[in-house]
Formats: sequence, structure tokens, C-alpha cells
Amino acid sequence: MPFLLPSKVTQENAVQLEKEGLLNEESLQIVDCSALTDFDSTALTVLIAWQKKRLVKDQKISIVHAPEKLKVLAKVYGVSALLGMA
Repeated sequence: MPFLLPSKVTQENAVQLEKEGLLNEESLQIVDCSALTDFDSTALTVLIAWQKKRLVKDQKISIVHAPEKLKVLAKVYGVSALLGMA
């Protein structure tokens, strides 16, 4: 079952969200961003943290339904390839 990001990912909930994802690490195989509407670059930090944790185990997250704004932010910050959004 994919990990469903909430509609809002900002500084207010990023730390808790990162912890929640790491507690459900198996569900991070697929991260569904379809509900994501209110976010900033903090969302990238959460996704990067999850990706780094999985890469240590030779695994990756797969991000699906990423909003265009998230793809643009990933490109601007130079993390598109790391997050599989290139």
C-alpha cells in the first residue's frame, strides 16, 4: 500500500510526517502525492530524507502523482534525479 502524502506539507508538519514515514518504511516504496496541494520546499526535504534512508538499504522510493510545482522545485534544487522525477 502506498504512503499517501497529506494535502499540506510545510514546516509545521514536516518533522512529524518524516517520522511517520520512517515508522512505515515499507509503505515508502511508493509515495502518492495526489492529495498534495499546499506545500513548499519542505516537502522535498521530507522526500529526500526518506530516499536517503531507503538508499542505504539499496531501495528507493517511487513518487507518483507529483504536482508540477513539486517537479519544478526538485529541478531547481537539483534533486530531480535523486527523487526519480527527472
